[in-house]
Amino acid sequence: MTGETAGSIKFYGAMWCGDTRRARAWFDDHHVPYEWIDIEVDPAAEAIVKSLNRGNRSIPTIVFGDGSRLVEPSAGTLEEHARKLGLVDTPPAR
Repeated sequence: MTGETAGSIKFYGAMWCGDTRRARAWFDDHHVPYEWIDIEVDPAAEAIVKSLNRGNRSIPTIVFGDGSRLVEPSAGTLEEHARKLGLVDTPPAR
């Protein structure tokens, strides 16, 4: 991993959310470390998500170390952004 330090990615979501589970699996499959923040158990985190998304409780909301963020990203968008930031180099073996 280049450019980012472990824990610099804040991943806001909830385990009942399919998009959250899919995005977390992508991070795990690519060995990209992140700080998991469950908005169901952390009211302050839910407030942060709403403040970042014009009052909407949109998850997952992923905030990267450079200040960029993705909200409800597709796998392709997530991969493209991670490559742009230098978080991953090559696709994992399938």
